[in-house]
Amino acid sequence: MSAAHTEWITLTSLGGIALVLVVGALLAALARRLRQPTVIGEIVAGICLGPSLLGLLPGNLPERCFPPEVRPHLHVVAQVGLLLFMFTIGWHFDHRALHGRRRATGTIWLSAAALPMALGFALAALLYGSYRTVDGEQIAFPHFALFLGTAISIAAFPVLARIINDKQLHHTRIGHTALALAALDDVLAWCLLAVVVALVTASGAGTFVGVVGWGVVYVAVMLAVVRPLLAAMAARASTAAAQVLPMLAAAGALTSAYVTSHIGLHAIFGAFFFGLVMPRSEQQELLRQSALIPIEHTSRLLLPVFFVVTGLSVDLTSLTADGALHMLLIIVVACSGKLGGVLVSARLNGMSWRESYQLGLLMNTRGLTELVILNVGLGIGLLSTELFTAMVMMALVTTVMTSPLLSRALRRPATPAAPPEYGQGPAPAAAVTSPGPR
Repeated sequence: MSAAHTEWITLTSLGGIALVLVVGALLAALARRLRQPTVIGEIVAGICLGPSLLGLLPGNLPERCFPPEVRPHLHVVAQVGLLLFMFTIGWHFDHRALHGRRRATGTIWLSAAALPMALGFALAALLYGSYRTVDGEQIAFPHFALFLGTAISIAAFPVLARIINDKQLHHTRIGHTALALAALDDVLAWCLLAVVVALVTASGAGTFVGVVGWGVVYVAVMLAVVRPLLAAMAARASTAAAQVLPMLAAAGALTSAYVTSHIGLHAIFGAFFFGLVMPRSEQQELLRQSALIPIEHTSRLLLPVFFVVTGLSVDLTSLTADGALHMLLIIVVACSGKLGGVLVSARLNGMSWRESYQLGLLMNTRGLTELVILNVGLGIGLLSTELFTAMVMMALVTTVMTSPLLSRALRRPATPAAPPEYGQGPAPAAAVTSPGPR
């Protein structure tokens, strides 16, 4: 490759990133004016810059703005932003959010995960005949069903936290319970996704057992060695070391991602798990201020590139009549599974119908978390472009509908309070943290 061509790739990549940031900022601002999370605007920006909208204009603009030679470079930037984001999500997970209500929350969560998972399996059985072949390769039904069940049952913790803060629900039982359920959903989703990736990438039963075995070793080392080591380092950290803490934390997250990817799990699992083992005590506020917040800002800056990389794979023009019907079916199944699972279980656990409905609406939010999972499915060959497009639209629709429906539900006259047997009152406010403004 000549120096001139290398320079062209570099300059084109920089121009593409600049375009992404501008369009993302404009549509994020529009989303805020429409009282939607900023992530909605950024997702729409990614779709608009792809074949679904920009590709409809003359001149093959997506290819001109993001040529094939440039896309691998954009992919690297997108992956760095995504892995840092997953790291912050793991860091924000706090088991204290379950304090005093573990039994009730656990019961609701089991139902909220089991029903959509079961409906996802049924949906997979209906769709498998149409999407069993991807790029000329036939995919195994168990892999397809497990992935689709996981994708249908997920809730988006970061977007959920933003909506809860916007609606002033962060000091209420609904807000605490929703954050706890979404956090548990995240942990389950990444574990199931790691299993799916291991199943798909393993060349046989022996390889799969090896992946699982090394995965267990990885988790044990992280819990028994890395977590105490990080706690000891954080306890000794001084303000003089504040400038290097974000670099060390980011290096740890990326190294953990490299290890899990090398094992045969996905890189996002390693970044997320490294966040899980980060110290959280109130005495370690220096670590949070000097490392967590800068990394959040960095991931927020880079994530729009991830949305465009996603949007380049979303092609609404590729949807056939059957594909459009399948998309509607996916949206109905996703909404009914999450809403139904939460609504019935929450009511049986002592919440009023009004509270149960509000909780179900919150848990139906998918947002960026869904896109992460769908991109993994696309990358390992479980999703065709048409099905990927339908699933991305499901993520967008279920996230957009949450805020207006929740606002309407909150304006309704309150029903009598739920019996006190549910949990033991709201969890302490300090136990629930919000993962930034996404």
